Amino acid sequence: MRADLRVGRWGARFLGRSLPCATGRGGIGAKRREGDGITPAGVFGIECVLWRADRIARPATILPCRPIGPGEGWSDDPADPAYNGPVRLPHRFGHERLMRPDPLYDLVAVLDFNRAPTRAGAGSAIFLHVWRAPRHPTAGCIALDRADLIWVLARWTPRSRVLVAG
Repeated sequence: MRADLRVGRWGARFLGRSLPCATGRGGIGAKRREGDGITPAGVFGIECVLWRADRIARPATILPCRPIGPGEGWSDDPADPAYNGPVRLPHRFGHERLMRPDPLYDLVAVLDFNRAPTRAGAGSAIFLHVWRAPRHPTAGCIALDRADLIWVLARWTPRSRVLVAG
């Protein structure tokens, strides 16, 4: 059995287990532009996992991992040459701070959406991360309960993918 995370409007499934999840406030579909709130439909890999070492232990996963530090961000400004990639703070272009006061980015899996090559304005920072509250919409990411996200990442295989369908 292939270990794919299947995400839809009503939740997610992984290894036969149903997982409640949150997706973008704009629904699931084709990304139109930066900030549209849409979770992109498609098939994605996970590039790496980032975590707050001051809040949680290093995740048990086969994926490349690195801790998030206070000077790290992610560019979401289409005018930035580093658009849709990690940046050091302070940063003169628009960005998200990865070390947030809330728990959303305590554990983050970076999806390979719009990453190779990156198209300016096509959407950035599509992450699998901890949810704000059950099914509370995201800005376009996929969000799970922290325990479920830890469970998924611990069972990720080299052939696993994230499959998103509306």
